[in-house]
Order: sequence, then C-alpha cells, then structure tokens
Amino acid sequence: MTGPRIGIDLGGTKIEGVVLGDRGDVLHRRRIDTPRNDYVATVAAVAEMVSEMDASVGKRCSVGIGTPGAWRADTGAMQNCNSTWLNGKPLLHDLVVRIGDRVRMANDANCLALSEAHDGAAVGVRCVFAVILGTGVGGGIVVDGRLLEGRNAIGGEWGHTPLPYLRCDDRLPRRIAMLEGQLRSRACYCGRRDCIETYLSGPGLATTHAELWQERLDGTAIAAATSDNARLTIELYVHLLARSLAQVINVLDPDTFVVGGGVSQIGSLYERTPALWQPYVFSAKVTTRIVPAQFGAASGVRGAARLWPD
Repeated sequence: MTGPRIGIDLGGTKIEGVVLGDRGDVLHRRRIDTPRNDYVATVAAVAEMVSEMDASVGKRCSVGIGTPGAWRADTGAMQNCNSTWLNGKPLLHDLVVRIGDRVRMANDANCLALSEAHDGAAVGVRCVFAVILGTGVGGGIVVDGRLLEGRNAIGGEWGHTPLPYLRCDDRLPRRIAMLEGQLRSRACYCGRRDCIETYLSGPGLATTHAELWQERLDGTAIAAATSDNARLTIELYVHLLARSLAQVINVLDPDTFVVGGGVSQIGSLYERTPALWQPYVFSAKVTTRIVPAQFGAASGVRGAARLWPD
C-alpha cells in the first residue's frame, strides 16, 4: 500500500489518529477523548476521525486500527479488551459499515511491535517482542517483519499469565523478599488472580507502593520521587519484571524486547532488568536486549498505519 495511510490508536481514555506519508512523516494528527462505556459512540468517534483524516489529505486512505484487545476471525467479535465495553462486539464489521472495506485491526501491542520493527528501535531484528507497561500489560510479536497473532488471536498476551514465583522466591535479596511478602493477592478484570498485569501495569505499580508505604502516588510520581521508599518500590518492580520477562525468553527467545507505555519511562528498567533475569532463564548466557520504543507513545498509532504493508 503506497500513498498516505491512516493509523488509529483506540485507547481506553483517548483515540489518537495520524496520517503517515510514504516516508513515515506525519501529515496530520488528531487526539480526542474516548467515549468510555459507550460502544456506539466509540464506533462513531473512530469513523468521524477517519473522515477528518481523509479530508486532510484529499483522498480515501487505508485505515489501520490498534485496539485494546483482539478481534477473532471465527466469531467476528472482540475479546480480552480492558476497555470492556468493546468485548463481544463486532467492531470490525461495524467499522467497515461506516468506513468501507479498507480497515485492518490488530492488538495495540502488535501495532507497537510492527512500528518498532519497521522503522524504530528494532529495525533489522528478526524476532521482536513488544512490551506495553501502561494502563494494562500487553505484548506483541513480530518475526521476520510479520505479526505473529496466533490461532486464538492471543499471541504475546503474557500479561494475563500468573506472575512467576510470587512470594516464594528464595533467590531474592532479603529486603526485597520482605517487601514482596507484604503484597496482597490481586484480582484481575479477566477473572483470574495475580496476573502479571495486576503488578506490572501503571496502576499495579501504584498499588504496590500504596501497600508497602501507605502512600498513594501514580506511577509517574513514583518514578520521579527521590525517597528511599520510592526507590525500593521501583527495585521490587524491576525484580518482578525481570522474572516475568524471563519466562518469555524461555518460550520465545526473542532478540529484542521493545518497551512502551507510561512505565517505560523509568530509565532504570533497561539496565537493571537484564542484570536480574539471568537466574530464571534456561541458558548460561542471555544476550536478549531490552530497549525503549523509539517513537514512544506514538509507536502504537504508527504501527496501526503499517497494518497495510508497503
């Protein structure tokens, strides 16, 4: 697909759209609030944004949409969306009715992976695992430049597996083990308990800090704080992250982790995590890289535009 292409990032709190030119340059950008808990209004908002994007470049463009969940081809319905008003809905069908048969959709983490493998932090890398550490925790896989979505449309969904070794890891430093022992079991919106998402998402990080220190801060404030309490919260978080990513290495063995989402702004993740995951990986040496997404918060919407290949 050549010429301008539209990418839409359908998030839980905002909908962002861009028109990308042939060289990846942004020709037009728009962001609006998501009509939360209103499926019909959400479909209308996406359709109206696409219409505006078309008008901005004077032509009908291809449309790629990154969603906070997955569309299943066999049922035609959305699943596993933390924007729960989308679950069970025929989103692709309803958008095709409004926009025309020029729409492709993929999970937002898949879009992140595609963007960073195409022209971001993982250019030239054979196997990329994109990690979203934001409102939720997601993952996307690109192998040889192509998305690996899986038979059940859940490829990369590591955020809804149990956090490994929770409160039972005798390899932890004593202080970190004591802190981890104070964490309470957590229910996840998916119906399970102690999913990785409940600890490694931005809200999960805030919950950890509140449980440890009875201080309510969001993830950004915790990362910026200079107190010993905040430092220990981040150190515990990195331990949890390292052994969670180690399980991905054991199964997929990617060349590179590319990290996006609000928590990805914590700079110590990229130095500390590889230093801590070795004991949990079934290999004497681990050379997997972990890097921040080059395009940051824009990676998802850029990757959505790339759902139509060149």
